[in-house]
Amino acid sequence: MTNSEDKPVIAAGTTESEARASLVNAKRVVIKIGTNTITRQKDAPSRISDGFEDDKGGIDVEYLHRVAAEIADLARAGKQILLVTSGAVGMGARELGLVKKPKDTRTRQACAAIGQPLLMEEYRQAFNVYGLTAAQLLVTRDAWDKRASYLNLRSTVEALLERRVVPVFNENDSVSAAEIAFGDNDQLSAYVASKIDAELLVILSDVECLYDSDPKSNPGAKPIPYVKELAPEIIASAGGKGTEFSTGGMQTKLLAVGIARDAGCRVVIAHGRAPRVITRILAGEETGTLFDAASGLKNRERWIKNTRSQGTIRVDAGAMVAIRAHNSLLPRGVVGVEGRFERGAVVMVNDEAKIITNLSSIELEDLRGKRSDQPGGRSGSGSSKVVARPDDIVFMDE
Repeated sequence: MTNSEDKPVIAAGTTESEARASLVNAKRVVIKIGTNTITRQKDAPSRISDGFEDDKGGIDVEYLHRVAAEIADLARAGKQILLVTSGAVGMGARELGLVKKPKDTRTRQACAAIGQPLLMEEYRQAFNVYGLTAAQLLVTRDAWDKRASYLNLRSTVEALLERRVVPVFNENDSVSAAEIAFGDNDQLSAYVASKIDAELLVILSDVECLYDSDPKSNPGAKPIPYVKELAPEIIASAGGKGTEFSTGGMQTKLLAVGIARDAGCRVVIAHGRAPRVITRILAGEETGTLFDAASGLKNRERWIKNTRSQGTIRVDAGAMVAIRAHNSLLPRGVVGVEGRFERGAVVMVNDEAKIITNLSSIELEDLRGKRSDQPGGRSGSGSSKVVARPDDIVFMDE
């Protein structure tokens, strides 16, 4: 299994040309294909396409075959490719003859249930032409938040890659209301890239790159080919959401970039319909916007940082200074507890850090403000007197 700590450290003085050239050596690559890229956009509703001659709305089978051909070439060159696909809800909506993206959760879940097998079957057929096997992985946020589930998922992915199988990820929108309300596959692709230690994440969309302002409202918007750091002005340049059948916009893509960069993974946002765009990116050509990687957090640190918090622990200034200096968080520094959580949960600390807590919310309420030599009341003498140790503390600004 790839170890995130074995990944090369990104040099502080890396230039755009050096960063582009390094993409040639990327072995493990995650490719996210957006809804507007994978479908034929037509005004009228349509059933899913069933071959190359279909000229109506729905999935673009010819495009899928072109992508499969590129991925097959890259696999033969020794690359490990993972896909994150959008389009299931849109495919289901079109299968039902819906003109617009459904707004209510029940209908969206139904559309996802209808569209996902149709979408995956098209992937399977396209990859089969080029001698590749595709594996479907439907995931929810719980797969990342529960560490045991995450480790099992990671093990499965490693087994697939060892057998030269192409994992195809999608959110399991048909069973998770929270995922449909929250989710977009830009962030899913970043989680995949982070969790399996990819060197590159390629987000294929219907935009050529990041611009310094919204090109739809500003004809003079200028492309940004390279981003070293996600500075405030870069975040401010992002526009709104996309079209009827997509959930992502440039804002969600930049959130995804931030997650991937924390893992030491470079990100390229490019137009998915550009000729042989994947091959050109991995050849180091100037295509789209390249976001350089940060130095990279360790795998466990990334898991803590990207896991949803189950509550918040409020601490005093002295405790915050102590944990900033890589000391343990002790109960005597706790001044408040928000939410209900068990031992081992990931929780926020003063909105500045995330920790894996050794104490439940009930135990913390009992012990907060007390020195370690004071009795613990309801928590019992066997309870841990340390809320979190340094290895279980990650600051959000790191």
